[in-house]
Amino acid sequence: MPFRISTFLAASALGAAAAAVLAAWHHAWLGAWLGALLWLLLDAWRAQRLLDVLRHDAAGLPSRGPGVWGELSERIRKLLRERDLKIRQAEDRLQEFLAAIQASPNGVVLLDEQGRIEWCNQTAASQFGIDAERDLLQHMANLVRDPAFVAYLASWNYSRDVLIDAPAKAQQHRGQAARLSVQVHPYAGNRRMLLTRDITSLEQAEAMRRDFVANVSHEIRTPLTVLAGFVETLQNLPLEADERARYLGLMAQQSHRMETLVNDLLTLSRLEGSAAPPDRRWTPMRALLAQCEDEGRGLSQRLTSQGHRLSFAIDAASEIAGAPTELQSAMSNLVSNAIRYTPGGGEVAVSWRLLPDGRGEYAVRDSGPGIAAEHLPRLTERFYRVDRSRSRETGGTGLGLAIVKHVAQRHGAELRIESTPGLGSRFALVFPAARLRPASTLSAAA
Repeated sequence: MPFRISTFLAASALGAAAAAVLAAWHHAWLGAWLGALLWLLLDAWRAQRLLDVLRHDAAGLPSRGPGVWGELSERIRKLLRERDLKIRQAEDRLQEFLAAIQASPNGVVLLDEQGRIEWCNQTAASQFGIDAERDLLQHMANLVRDPAFVAYLASWNYSRDVLIDAPAKAQQHRGQAARLSVQVHPYAGNRRMLLTRDITSLEQAEAMRRDFVANVSHEIRTPLTVLAGFVETLQNLPLEADERARYLGLMAQQSHRMETLVNDLLTLSRLEGSAAPPDRRWTPMRALLAQCEDEGRGLSQRLTSQGHRLSFAIDAASEIAGAPTELQSAMSNLVSNAIRYTPGGGEVAVSWRLLPDGRGEYAVRDSGPGIAAEHLPRLTERFYRVDRSRSRETGGTGLGLAIVKHVAQRHGAELRIESTPGLGSRFALVFPAARLRPASTLSAAA
């Protein structure tokens, strides 16, 4: 302000001096007024120019100049720079926030007051089968026509979620049926946020749990019913010694069946809940195959008087890293399955060999009836049986291949199943090269 006053006075003095020089001293006051008027006009022009710049292009403000208008222009430039910086920072934070929502495994849809889509992430677009850009400002109820969802969206009672089937377009994209949980949360007045979650795997797991409980109950109830019947018979009827012995033998058989089932269930539970198997504990494959041979020959003699033609071959003496009890369980299960499902006199060949890429293959081939192709993908399911009567006759629990699958996964191995009806089956465990090494001299000699 002092600068502004001094320039005004200087302009008046210059005007008065000019008038005195050009005319006479008694006209000095007129020159002063003219000088002041010129200064006012110049000042007004500078103010108008600054105002025009602010109205049309604030970025074109002139750099710092003399006087109050130059100072004001510079201060406005500084304020605009600070405003632009804050806007950029806010936009960056918004983009980071949207990127975080975009990366969420759950779907997010923002609706305006009329229920039109303002924004959605790709997860929600995939789950609902909509286009995140093309379908903006489309009514959500027009895009997802599930009656339960439409009624839920219109109810404004969002205290619970709603479960719906994913739209047909989304299922075609995924290649499988899907179930969604949708929860709506109002915000900012009548705006709404939809949170979606794919619960397909949860429902499948729940269905598997129910089936598992039902199967366990059935598998245990059957021998219990037999045992209860035999006990009642022994209690109420006078039996001859040989008949009583036969009943007791059948009761022992059923109790052994229940014991085997419980042991297999405990093995599965231990596999699912225990730590990863060690990768520095080495076991000779020759020792594992020797135990498989002992168990296999004993099982063959118990099941049939004819026996089976069993062969056990080791192509290369090796050691394998892992949990010996788990490995033994998986290998023995494959051998016992082959023996159980191969008629007496049939062939069961067990082999171990190193593949050209350094991996090792444990294979069990049998000459049994074989398995139809439609059953192969489900063989490792718990309690899944191709022939239920045949499995129960031979004492199987329906859990053997499930145990094999879990052991294979824990040791990084691959379970391969090949079978042709009438031509037998071949089950193989292929172990990674990292878990194998040549057998030591002492192990090979043993």
